[in-house]
Amino acid sequence: MPVPRPTPGCIWNSFRASGKRHLLLTGGRGSGKTTLLSALCPEPLPGVTTWADPGKAVYLREENTGRETVIGRFDPTLPGLENKMQPVLPGLQALGVGAMRRCVQHPSPWVRVDEIGYLELTCPEYCQALRQLFEEKQVLAAVRKQDAPFLRELLQRQDVFVVDLDDPYGSAGCVLMASGLGRRFGGSKLMVPFLGKPLLYWALSATEGLFSRRVVVTRNPEAASFCAALGVETVVHDYPGRNDTVRLGLEAVGNVTQCLFCPADQPLLSRQTVESLLLCGQNSRGRIWRPCFQGTPGAPILFSRDYFDELKHLPQGKGGGMVAASHGESVRTLPVTDKRELWDIDTPENLTELEQTMK
Repeated sequence: MPVPRPTPGCIWNSFRASGKRHLLLTGGRGSGKTTLLSALCPEPLPGVTTWADPGKAVYLREENTGRETVIGRFDPTLPGLENKMQPVLPGLQALGVGAMRRCVQHPSPWVRVDEIGYLELTCPEYCQALRQLFEEKQVLAAVRKQDAPFLRELLQRQDVFVVDLDDPYGSAGCVLMASGLGRRFGGSKLMVPFLGKPLLYWALSATEGLFSRRVVVTRNPEAASFCAALGVETVVHDYPGRNDTVRLGLEAVGNVTQCLFCPADQPLLSRQTVESLLLCGQNSRGRIWRPCFQGTPGAPILFSRDYFDELKHLPQGKGGGMVAASHGESVRTLPVTDKRELWDIDTPENLTELEQTMK
């Protein structure tokens, strides 16, 4: 099943939380880079746009002035199935470079470039003008997915936030923490209805289809049967501690680069928040990410693989929050606008109160 494309709102939330300067979209042909770029930025911005007339030519337009030029001509004799446009360097050297320089002088803090591809790589002056643009402005751009030094240079800049539309969330695991005994609730709460569906359903819905591997770790046979009916992988155990749930979950998700530990009793956690956390993790390896409301952090918590060994060897009864607390310098937060996203259900009164806020 294809991974869903992140929404513009999700991308902006992640980008702002990251503290990065530039936002780049990449992906193969047909991945929707230009469409998403337009959705991210519906208002006109200074910059340049390139487009192709298939089998004929590639054009560049300077958005500030409306001037256009040819930067590539179709050449059927070129080898391979792609890249059959022969660069037209005078167009890149004149209008292209000039457009970049005029963007630097434009009062707008943002510049849009759609797209940066292989034709531009043939013109060192244009590449240098793009580098200057990245130093002077904030750049919103689509970058062709191709193994080329200059494109790698842009995508690997430390101040760039990258969304790869072919693989936006990378190799990520998810452990749904569903092993609580529900002592304050008066028994297991996983299958108690919330808005007409079991409490566990909402965590499954918020995390569906986003992960390389997702498992529910539980002691509850009824919850395990519910997950099995939905085709969700489950680890059933009778170990006593929260640390056991963390360890079993990590062992089950296997070789992933980041892992989200998600409570099963937080029914208003939004899918957008989960997606945003994953994008943040993709753009800041070695970090710990968690959502927050007005500066107060909550769950779920996303850990990079740097912390997996520590998570597998937690003291008895301790959870991932202990690891996050001991690495405060590595923790980053993603603000949410609705505090109810971070509310968990500990008592029947909590459940009633939260349902009443939905009316």
